[in-house]
Amino acid sequence: MNFATITKILFVGFLSLLLPACDGPSHGRDANPFHLPPEGFVGNKATGKALYSQNCLVCHGVGAQGSNQGPPLLDNIYNPRHHADLAFHLAVKNGVRAHHWKFGDMQPMPGISPETVGHIVAYVRDIQRKAGIE
Repeated sequence: MNFATITKILFVGFLSLLLPACDGPSHGRDANPFHLPPEGFVGNKATGKALYSQNCLVCHGVGAQGSNQGPPLLDNIYNPRHHADLAFHLAVKNGVRAHHWKFGDMQPMPGISPETVGHIVAYVRDIQRKAGIE
């Protein structure tokens, strides 16, 4: 295959991903595919700390320092330039295949709202800053 043919195939594939989003009502598709809070939402780190304890502590440990079941979110690999806030939202919604650690895959966490994740991210980012991870 030549370069022009490969480019056309990639372009058509890319369009096939975009066009369904342009056809009006979702018709059963997820209206919030990235699992994000509403526009203008601001996470609260104090609320996030309590929600982290309820939803994340078992695997990611006290103060996000990790456990024998999950990685530490205070590791530089989770800095905002490498794992943006969106990565946390997608991890909760879709789960994550193990790729940085050997704890196994993170399963999706149904029932956790985008706002809850937003508060948790505010807490995690706060303790990361305090640990010098920015």
